[in-house]
Amino acid sequence: MEKILVKLARYFENHWRIAVLDFKKGLWCVAPISSNIAYLKAQNLNGRHILMQPLHSSHYLLADDLTWPLVCRHHRYPQGRWKPGRMVVETSPHNFQVWIHSHTPLALQDKRYWLKILRSDPAADPANRFGRCPGFCNPKQKYRSQKGQHPLSKLIWIDWQTEAIIPAITPQDSSRSRIIPFPFTPVGGVCHQSTICRKQFDCGDESRTDFAYVLALLRRGLNDIFIRDRILTERTCWDSHLGTKRINHYLTRTIQRAKKIVQNNDPAKNSKYTQTTLVFLSKKMADLAI
Repeated sequence: MEKILVKLARYFENHWRIAVLDFKKGLWCVAPISSNIAYLKAQNLNGRHILMQPLHSSHYLLADDLTWPLVCRHHRYPQGRWKPGRMVVETSPHNFQVWIHSHTPLALQDKRYWLKILRSDPAADPANRFGRCPGFCNPKQKYRSQKGQHPLSKLIWIDWQTEAIIPAITPQDSSRSRIIPFPFTPVGGVCHQSTICRKQFDCGDESRTDFAYVLALLRRGLNDIFIRDRILTERTCWDSHLGTKRINHYLTRTIQRAKKIVQNNDPAKNSKYTQTTLVFLSKKMADLAI
């Protein structure tokens, strides 16, 4: 248990607390130190819940009551690697909570929006939210076995070295996405809703490939958040942009450059780099019939 506390402290940057919850007596906080482990275990054996909460809560998002397929869909890349800044806790058999350490602070309205996207329990509002602490039992009666035992909350994964890039957004902003015309008419005409992926726009260079892919996604009316997620999910090599801050800056710059091209109706003003990408993209769109 002491090792788990050390890991949790690193994840919450040493600004966190543990709480004991008794549905009749209320909730009280306990310092998250090793000398209190025996006390917490005793309270847990008496049927009380052991919870945890970061003190800098604006930088943390908690998705609650998730199935394993949902965890894999939203918090792991297709190759099986975990996305940045995640901590995964199995609170009861086949039931999970996922903490996300955000690179920037999130407003309460942003958290509510993202939790809806992540299919979190709608009853678990992010305001002053506590999560279940791993290493202690879940004393809910519905999980009690025939032998009178309760399941142990398990720490499945924890990443305190990286942070997730979660741009602040409101539901109103996300609904404003619209199809913006390209500065040229692609050979193939109509934009169909067939699925596209990054590897279909391979230009032989990681940055050019990203740029061509972003242009294609923008043409389909997709918003910045979706585009960021697609690039982060489908690009596997980040050797030229090491670190969360550099990746965030790179994605912002790439999307903004692509938007300017999409909104500029005079391709003659574009750089040689951009025109090369546009020529490639025009041919690729013809091949994909989009």
